[in-house]
Amino acid sequence: MNKKNNKSNIFLYVIAAILIISFLRDCNFENNINIENIIYDNTFKIISTTSTKSMDEEIISYGKKNNINIEIEHHGDLEIVDILNNNSREYDAVWISNSLWLYMLDNSYLTIDSKSIVIDPVVFGITKNKAEELGFVNKEVYNKDILNAIKDNKLKYIMSSVTKTNTGATSYLTFLNSLAGSPEILTENMLKDEKLINDLKNLFKGVERVSGDEEYLKTIFLKGNYNAMINYESTLININKELIKKKKEPLYLIYPKDGVAINDMPFAYINNEKTDESNKEKFLLIQSFLTSKNMQKKLEENGFRSWYGGINEKADSETFNKEWGIDTTKYLKDMKYPSKTVITKSFDLFIEALRKPTHVVFCLDVSGSMYGEGLKELKDAMNYILDNEEASKDRLQFSDKDKITIISFNEKYKVYDTKYGTETNEVIKNINELDAGGGTNIYDSSKEGLKILKNDSNDEYTKTVILMTDGYSNSGNYNNLRKYYETNKLNIPIYSITFGSSSESQLEMLAELSNGKVFNGKNGLKEAFTEVRSYN
Repeated sequence: MNKKNNKSNIFLYVIAAILIISFLRDCNFENNINIENIIYDNTFKIISTTSTKSMDEEIISYGKKNNINIEIEHHGDLEIVDILNNNSREYDAVWISNSLWLYMLDNSYLTIDSKSIVIDPVVFGITKNKAEELGFVNKEVYNKDILNAIKDNKLKYIMSSVTKTNTGATSYLTFLNSLAGSPEILTENMLKDEKLINDLKNLFKGVERVSGDEEYLKTIFLKGNYNAMINYESTLININKELIKKKKEPLYLIYPKDGVAINDMPFAYINNEKTDESNKEKFLLIQSFLTSKNMQKKLEENGFRSWYGGINEKADSETFNKEWGIDTTKYLKDMKYPSKTVITKSFDLFIEALRKPTHVVFCLDVSGSMYGEGLKELKDAMNYILDNEEASKDRLQFSDKDKITIISFNEKYKVYDTKYGTETNEVIKNINELDAGGGTNIYDSSKEGLKILKNDSNDEYTKTVILMTDGYSNSGNYNNLRKYYETNKLNIPIYSITFGSSSESQLEMLAELSNGKVFNGKNGLKEAFTEVRSYN
């Protein structure tokens, strides 16, 4: 009897498998791909740049229709490079902004079958009135024209981190190449040219705010009062759509005649030599879906260029609006990226000599609740951030032009002397001698940090308060802090790091007031400090 039942069960399983394969073949009308080996319920994991988040629902839905369980994890592009260099086996495919970063991987054979999905240039967006004032509207603009406007103190802008984001890195490399005279090949020796270095220093003097990711840069711009930003064309288009809805002045996009960074947004297979051969078939299905007519149309509606060769006279005029400086009937000149070695040296040059100096005030909670492990973790994190050799491994080190001020606080606060970025031995010593005890007052210490930065009248610095607390502020007054901030019309962000049982609602109020941000340090202060460091 059992044998008969087993035979019946096997027969039913076989019939079910045949029906599933037949169904999958019917669903696969867009692609001539063999899908017999695709195993139902197998997860296919994609690591993707943050700018593709709007496409997640479409991709996951397509996976469900084709019995592929798709998971998508988003990170910044340069973070993706680090993740794949250290733990690529967790992922099956990568969708990144620029093929440059696949080239920068330690293992050049890690990704295969890469295909560009859409095009997305990185450009300047300037408010229309400011662009007209600068004479940039309906005119051919060169990168040197932008530099001259900044040198003449006529243009300031916000941008994403050069060492942590794709838009920051590729826009920097574009300016570097252009101001070096657009050579056939940018060499390491060219990076030593004094005129080039001075031009780039002047370029970055125009930076008002830096964001650790492109997505939050958009938030900073919409909440703040800024005239210009560097970002993806697609992001600037969507910002303009929001500005128009709010009846605000849109941005005018600038495409320098001598070159822009053009992102090809490749989707590539991660060649981990997995035993499951069906993974490759799943990848090809998803890649074909991304390049299908329907998906390309949706991408174009979101501001991505779905055409190749640079020209499209039939592009959607509402999205690619000529009034915003967008002309899809003109070719864009792409910059030529230098060798891997020169790119690495370029980043070193930026950190050591070009980046606009920062004056950062660290407000460190030493209240009673920090006693023990909390204080130890805080000290370890600060030792890492302030140790030039250690921080340089992640390109987070301070330069000798930066300023660092430490405020320790409980219900009261204590200010330690400001030191320059590489003179941190005494600062580290002071931090390591801190003891925990007393109540918590985040407001007075934050206010004192703002006062210190306001009184530093040197406009050569970007200025930031970084607040770390593990508890609820049980003294001090938020309204006093708010009144001081608004009365003095400050434009200084307060970035907070949560720890232990800290009150996120109180910290969110500080972020809202100062156009700052709250970072989660509850899973590790070192990681949180690393993230917040890219915002200043």
